[in-house]
Amino acid sequence: MKLKANDPCWCGSRDKHKRCHGDRSALARPAVALGNVSAPRSVPDEIARPSYVTTGIVPPPTPQIQDAESLIRLRRACAVAAEILLRTGGQVDVGVTTEELDRVAHDLHVELGAYPSDLGYRGFPKSICTSVNGVVCHGIPDDRPLEDGDIVNIDVTAFVDGMHGDTSATFHVGTPVTALAGLVDTTREATLRGIAAIRPFEPLQRIAEAIEPFAESRGYRVVREYGGHGIGETFHGAPHVSHHVDRHDDVVVVPGMTFTVEPMLCSGRARFHRARDGWTEHADDDRPCAQFEHTVLVTDTAAEILTTTHDGRTAAGTLHDLERAR
Repeated sequence: MKLKANDPCWCGSRDKHKRCHGDRSALARPAVALGNVSAPRSVPDEIARPSYVTTGIVPPPTPQIQDAESLIRLRRACAVAAEILLRTGGQVDVGVTTEELDRVAHDLHVELGAYPSDLGYRGFPKSICTSVNGVVCHGIPDDRPLEDGDIVNIDVTAFVDGMHGDTSATFHVGTPVTALAGLVDTTREATLRGIAAIRPFEPLQRIAEAIEPFAESRGYRVVREYGGHGIGETFHGAPHVSHHVDRHDDVVVVPGMTFTVEPMLCSGRARFHRARDGWTEHADDDRPCAQFEHTVLVTDTAAEILTTTHDGRTAAGTLHDLERAR
């Protein structure tokens, strides 16, 4: 059920939604202007690159089904990506530029023997994506300093042992704004709800059925144009993972399949436009958007989150977090 402006807020405050987590004045952030982008960073020759970096040819989006050997390699790539996201996110602060975050992430990739999958993918010039406030996705790191109260999504994909591990999280800058905390917390929970709904030999749409009604019950909108994707040896493989309910989607998941779950939620209308840099997607109304992402494996009984560190840490949340939230 869609939450309306005059409905009681979902948080239990007993205030109307429009005066609580749906307060548009509290959600307002300055429009994000494109800043200056520095030259791409170099990666040592001894670190293996995805084929598209040298050939310019992106592999076709084939389904990614893992066997025992490939899963070992994918687990390592996912653990590396989770480590980089945690450590880069720890550098988010007032006055820090997204260019500086890119430098931190890039250096961590090199330190851990990984290639940043974003770098050179279809010409993308940086090692991570950084999407601030009303940027829906694919923001290019630049020299704009982060401001107190901003939110920023950091999207990391690490290429290790011939595999891509992909994860992202949205971080608060400085003192969190209550209205934005509602958006961020809801997006994290929606992501985990989608993952928890996965069952082998059932429709992929179970993910969307868990995400979209939950998001709308809190007054947020799900971006339809972007979704998750198969991942493994191919960065963006099949299937396309919709986070909105689409009755025409007839994909059935099977054990061994690996893909990402990464809903983008908007606090305003889920309409956006591409900036002149050819990548950055801006919300038309400049209202903040948030995103979380995990790479998951379909098991014989459910789904397993792969993008955690070797000791189980992650910036994007775990299914245990979901149990506590409920």
